[in-house]
Amino acid sequence: MDLVISAPELRRMLGNRNLLTVDTRSYSDYADSHIPGAVNIDLMQFHWIDTSKQGIEQFNKQTKILLSNIGISKDKFVVFYDDVSGSSAARGVWLLLYFSHAKVAMLDGGLNRWKAEGYKTETKTHPFVHSSFSGSPDPKILADFARVKSAIKKKKTILLDARSKDEYDGSVIRAAHAGHITTAVNIDWNDNLEQDALKSTERLEQMYKNIPKDAEVITYCQGGYRAANSFVVLKMLGYKNVRMYLGSWGEWGNRLDLPVELSRK
Repeated sequence: MDLVISAPELRRMLGNRNLLTVDTRSYSDYADSHIPGAVNIDLMQFHWIDTSKQGIEQFNKQTKILLSNIGISKDKFVVFYDDVSGSSAARGVWLLLYFSHAKVAMLDGGLNRWKAEGYKTETKTHPFVHSSFSGSPDPKILADFARVKSAIKKKKTILLDARSKDEYDGSVIRAAHAGHITTAVNIDWNDNLEQDALKSTERLEQMYKNIPKDAEVITYCQGGYRAANSFVVLKMLGYKNVRMYLGSWGEWGNRLDLPVELSRK
């Protein structure tokens, strides 16, 4: 899947009435400078750590409201960006794919690459143009805690922990539990990047060579943002059966009834 767009490609699209560019950084960063015409929504403020049946129902309801407020409609090609090929922009891509909106990409290299290419920025704030977003959730790319728990027992699914090594092995503790989900392997999402942009396809293929392309893969991190970046990379590499665990460690690590592992020496 082609889920990234280069700065020159986006530059050529500016002014297209069907283009919606979304700056996913904080408002203060957006106000300082942004891509011309972009609207702003700080996606880091919309994490979700309840993947019970009721929790997912509320997530679907509230996210549809959010996407409508941003102005997303079926005719829009939506480009999300942050400073680099980062986790917030990837989260935006995953959200739209989850709601069956395939016309979406993130800006490779983010605003840093845009500026490095010499393209103009602006400080003018652009208001949202409300829409009635009607995308249907696609459960095939979302994992809840019950599916992850089942995957551990079946031992056929690969759990990919996109956090840092210190979070994975339990040296850094960000929940009631330290460590990682039982059986998970660790590939830090930061390793997807080089000089703000995604690495070449060849280098990414090498990074993920031990994960079979026909396997079901579930990515997770702390809150479903870094995991979204790894999700996007895997989809770009041709992995067909990839899910993101929405609740991630923020949910799993704070539930004392779910299995965890430590790998500290």
